[in-house]
Amino acid sequence: MPHTDSSTSSSTDDTIDMRLRQEEDIARLIDLGSTGREADSRADLLDHIVEWRPTNTPLGTFQLVPVRIGRDLRLIAQWMNDPSVAAFWELDGPDETTASHLGDQLDGDGRSVPCLGVLDGTPMSYWEVYRADLDPLARYYPARPHDTGIHLLIGRVGDRGRGLGTALLRAAADLVLEHRPSCTRVVAEPDLRNTPSVAAFLGAGFRFSAEVELPDKRAALMLRDRALRPVL
Repeated sequence: MPHTDSSTSSSTDDTIDMRLRQEEDIARLIDLGSTGREADSRADLLDHIVEWRPTNTPLGTFQLVPVRIGRDLRLIAQWMNDPSVAAFWELDGPDETTASHLGDQLDGDGRSVPCLGVLDGTPMSYWEVYRADLDPLARYYPARPHDTGIHLLIGRVGDRGRGLGTALLRAAADLVLEHRPSCTRVVAEPDLRNTPSVAAFLGAGFRFSAEVELPDKRAALMLRDRALRPVL
């Protein structure tokens, strides 16, 4: 039997273990196949969002990754407790508040899927992609079959107010239109008081359609039409 230097073997094993751990960490972050108590086969109402591919943006590679509570709760709850976020989302408080909000979607029928927005491998935003035509929102505007809505929260304070939201909203809307061929419009309903959010949607190619009085806010109904996508 050939002699093996134990120190060399140990070093090699450590390197292999480290590489495997790094690969496992990446797989846990961008895990589109096994999501546990998260977006599963029920998400076919949104054309299998768990399989949507990343897209290139001027800011880097962007991907919507369905939320996994065990992995993502602490980060999302931290964002929700930012006062500027809490003013509109109203989900500040203990982690259980955010967990309940996420769980209502994850335990539902798949009409709304909470996602992390991952930019160049870093989770930096929270998204909800939902069937607007199946949502209570449809009672307040002339919905069309397969209208798809999006909500956005930019997590890191340093990422706000410099055009990043506009670029990501455009990317997310393009992902919806690319992967949902039955969808003719992407819908949003930001709070009218949230002028930076309304401006970001306008910059991303959405058009202002109407003011809508919803149960919890007065909203700006924003639409991005598939037919106008080539010229936006």
